[in-house]
Amino acid sequence: MTIKDYLNGFTEKDDRIGALSFFASYAFFFVALYVSIQLSHTWYLAAPFCVITAFAGVRLYVLQHDCGHHSLFSKRWVNTAAGYALSLVTLTPYYAGKVNHDIHHAYLGNLDHRETTEIHTMTLREWNEAPWHTRLWYRLYRNPLIMLPVGGILTFFIVYRWPKNTRKIGVAGVLAHNAMLAAFLYALWLGFGWAGPLTYAATAVISSLIGVFLVFLQHNFEDTYWDRKPDLDFRRAALQGSSCLDLGHLWDIGTGNIAYHDIHHFNPRIPSYRLRKCHHNMPEEFALRRIKWPEALHSFTLKLWDEENERLVPFPKAPRARAIPAE
Repeated sequence: MTIKDYLNGFTEKDDRIGALSFFASYAFFFVALYVSIQLSHTWYLAAPFCVITAFAGVRLYVLQHDCGHHSLFSKRWVNTAAGYALSLVTLTPYYAGKVNHDIHHAYLGNLDHRETTEIHTMTLREWNEAPWHTRLWYRLYRNPLIMLPVGGILTFFIVYRWPKNTRKIGVAGVLAHNAMLAAFLYALWLGFGWAGPLTYAATAVISSLIGVFLVFLQHNFEDTYWDRKPDLDFRRAALQGSSCLDLGHLWDIGTGNIAYHDIHHFNPRIPSYRLRKCHHNMPEEFALRRIKWPEALHSFTLKLWDEENERLVPFPKAPRARAIPAE
């Protein structure tokens, strides 16, 4: 048996589990959001429920991602309908997000198509040849204190109002999504005053921070994989160029198992509710490396792809000034 055969054994969809994931995640989201709004006048009481709402929002985003791969439910049209329904609170237009994500899968690990990745990575050679202003921009861009909060807000609140390739993918769908989002915010305002949309915005900021944290770690770690055609190897790009984050069972529940990203990229037909079991039951001969919290946090210090040594490395240290001998 090959690893492909093993993974194919986990692609079966169970509509009962899919429906439970869909409705339970939505229920958690709205109940936690309601409690957060009711407690919004006392921030330290509202904060824990805002975090719960945020993780529920991440789960809904992951389920929408499943729908884009037609892997949440057995029928294609049900996945499509559920994907549009989920996009109400994920700030991500369903069809535009699906097409752009499919492009990402198609060019995974391809150094000549880094525009399809969510997080831009320069090579060490490009860094050494870059002018000072490019280096400054990239240093700021890859700083986690900027990338996580600012990147999350810019992406989900601004960029996704008009995602890349919108003119090619479909303007009407993006405009309809934005109108639906505006109606949702207006309904929150009607029902709860400014506490409604402002509390939702706060939870969305936390969700976006978690989302960028995950997206970064999915492909940015020391021994990830990049290459150029004709040497680009799809199997290595999927299984070595994507990470498995072992950050605890509660983290897996809160993020819909999307941390098992290596096997997802190798076979995106595996539903999110089967990813954890698939990874943990994997035969020893196929065992894939898992990244735990220390290595995950260390990965944020790695900035550049070293093509010669095939690993992600930190910024080069500035050369020390040579001492001038006394005369």
